[in-house]
Amino acid sequence: MSAFESQFVDEAVSVFRRQQKMAERAMSQLEDTQLFDVLDPEMNSVAVIVKHMHGNMLSRWTDFLTTDGEKPDRQRDDEFIAPDDRSREQVMAWWSAGWDCVFAALAALRAEDVGGTVHIRGESLSVTMAVLRQVDHYGHHVGQIVFLAKHLRGGDWTTLSIPRGKSHEFNAKLMGTPESR
Repeated sequence: MSAFESQFVDEAVSVFRRQQKMAERAMSQLEDTQLFDVLDPEMNSVAVIVKHMHGNMLSRWTDFLTTDGEKPDRQRDDEFIAPDDRSREQVMAWWSAGWDCVFAALAALRAEDVGGTVHIRGESLSVTMAVLRQVDHYGHHVGQIVFLAKHLRGGDWTTLSIPRGKSHEFNAKLMGTPESR
């Protein structure tokens, strides 16, 4: 791969790994039953979001370069129906299988692939645009997972980033300088 193509793939993997870990840290704070809670009838639970992401990941990344990213056997509407198996194990199995598919597809890319074209729902996209589209999509859903987890945990939530009121302290530690206000 050229330097750009290699760096692009490496950085996409890095962003996907950060998204994966952030959602995992949020989900780990939830009680098992909270994975299935909704805030209102029009919202999805964490479990349903994970189920949808799993379906999307398998569809988009299986045979990424050679078949349309919207596989004919995908049942997207079913992804938004609460699962019968209401277990953390099932939710995390979907989560792991989806990410495994993403990372396997990215690991298999060669230099000449990155400059190529793929199709999603019949639309031609550059490989880089298809990857960026998924970065955007998964970031959206990871944000939903974090929001739901934070809401459901309330005062028991442990922040996933810099705690409120601690930016100066964090920056000073990161940059090796004394804290100053």
